[in-house]
Amino acid sequence: MNARVLVLLCLPGLAHAQGFAGLGGEAGGFALPDPSVAPAFPDDHGAHPDYRIEWWYVTANLTGPDGTPYGLQWTLFRSALAPREATGFASPQNWLGHAAVTTPESHLFTQRLARGGIGQAGVEAAPFAAWIDDWRMAGPDFDNLDLAASGPDFAYDLSMSATGPLVLHGEAGYSVKSGKGQASYYYSQPFFAVEGVLRLPDGAVEVSGHAWFDHEWSSQPLSDRQTGWDWFSLSFEGGAKLMGFQLRENDAAGYSYASWIAPDGTLTPYVGDFEAEPLEMASLDGVEVPVRWAVRLPQREVAVDVTALNPAAWNALSPPYWEGPVTITGSHEGRGYLEMTGYE
Repeated sequence: MNARVLVLLCLPGLAHAQGFAGLGGEAGGFALPDPSVAPAFPDDHGAHPDYRIEWWYVTANLTGPDGTPYGLQWTLFRSALAPREATGFASPQNWLGHAAVTTPESHLFTQRLARGGIGQAGVEAAPFAAWIDDWRMAGPDFDNLDLAASGPDFAYDLSMSATGPLVLHGEAGYSVKSGKGQASYYYSQPFFAVEGVLRLPDGAVEVSGHAWFDHEWSSQPLSDRQTGWDWFSLSFEGGAKLMGFQLRENDAAGYSYASWIAPDGTLTPYVGDFEAEPLEMASLDGVEVPVRWAVRLPQREVAVDVTALNPAAWNALSPPYWEGPVTITGSHEGRGYLEMTGYE
């Protein structure tokens, strides 16, 4: 699911629209996902300017030579003021980039803003390239990508190689987000092996590990009652993976979904069966945020504690949200990523 929608709050008039970050507002002439049409590749790795919002998202769990764990985020958001593309300053497309590195002791983050039509930011399907200024995710094909970003106090250069297939969430990529039927197109590449270099205030660190890529696009993915979400991408020892989210509502039970991903990439969807209960809170910028969770998927005998590597992984951007690496203990062991939006 993911906070990739944050770009909306950088655009005039959308910050106070219905639903979280305006995502519950009417589509207003933009395209809507069609459950009878599945994503097709490589074309759908690219941008979809007739949809209102879109994001390309990488999170990575990494390890240094001395065993220190690290987390990494690279995100490119697209938001449209109108359902079309154009060249020059006539383009209605707006772009936002977020990048972060998390260690057990620190959380470093930054952002970039751009507009469409002038080459400052964009996405090309084949060969794949996504960029904003000098930040890039690109390669000769989607199975082999280089990833780079930099901020005032960090930078990274990584290589990612796919070791498994793409997975389509929901029903063949049609991902329902509410009981009212709002939906997005949503697929992942959760099988990237990663190696490269982090450049941190204390020096360069060689790292390796695994990354999870998400691509999602829609025009009205939430209902007007939904206030935020908790999104988990969990990689278990043994090779299985779990993506689960719950969308919160102030005055009613929320909507939940999970994808169980077998080591060979086979996906089994579960609607309404994913459970996530906060166990421990942290106060960050005056906001109480859960940083330890009990996560359950009874059909797969999953009953785990999910704990933040660094509870202070708070992106103080517009709007602020929590995004960081987690450790997994209990019925399954492993590492993953957690994103939480809409906490006030």
